[in-house]
Amino acid sequence: MTAPFLSPRTPRARSVLTVFSRMTNVLIALCCVVFVVGPASGLNGIYGTGDAVVQAQTAYFERWGVIPRELWSGSPGPLLTPLTALFVHGSWLHLLGNVLFLYVFGGMAEDRMGRLPFTLFYLVTGYLALMGYAAAHASSGQTLVGASGAISGVLGAFLYLFPKARVTSIYPFLFFLPLRFPAWIVLLFWFVLQWIAAQRDPSTPGVAYLAHVVGFAVGFLYAWVRYRPSPAPPGETAAATGRVDSAGTAKQQAAEGESQP
Repeated sequence: MTAPFLSPRTPRARSVLTVFSRMTNVLIALCCVVFVVGPASGLNGIYGTGDAVVQAQTAYFERWGVIPRELWSGSPGPLLTPLTALFVHGSWLHLLGNVLFLYVFGGMAEDRMGRLPFTLFYLVTGYLALMGYAAAHASSGQTLVGASGAISGVLGAFLYLFPKARVTSIYPFLFFLPLRFPAWIVLLFWFVLQWIAAQRDPSTPGVAYLAHVVGFAVGFLYAWVRYRPSPAPPGETAAATGRVDSAGTAKQQAAEGESQP
């Protein structure tokens, strides 16, 4: 599944200040800037060319990425790497895939949570996702980088907060046809794919799918605990039921429908 996006009802012109009033866009910008100035982008001539670039990339990832077996060495330094690794990406495709999902799903989640809570949620969920992978593969010496654990947490929270939002996705196995589905179908399908892929041999290099699974689960559970509606007292429920007529119900349903993208 590639290129998911939410379709708003009406386009809005936004200034630069308005764009960066959302922490989602700030996080995207940070990831892009860190990647461009790093050795993986190939745009920074300070790292040289050929073998020199490869060596610089290896050293860069080892410094800022997560190496599971080093987390349990007793040194406090490696315990910070799950935070720094969230802003490091290994390739253009890795970066663009992550920022696309964050752009699509992060804005609405941030609007619901608030700027500061969303930022803390993003960082903590990403940290736990990478730590979860490292705990499951404690002896691994492979370097783990990328924001996908945190973004998976955003997807999990989005599934609980906006299950009926319409998501347009392009599926390669369906000849790249753009199709619209409720978010709960798209995200559950994505989660199942990550779960299946997480069963592969962890000793081979590739995508850390288990970090996606952990991040998604943490994000969904957080949203479920934090934002589930509180049950109203029986007396208030009965009184409210007696006062609402058919016109009031219709107005409420129309308002709820308009809040969906």
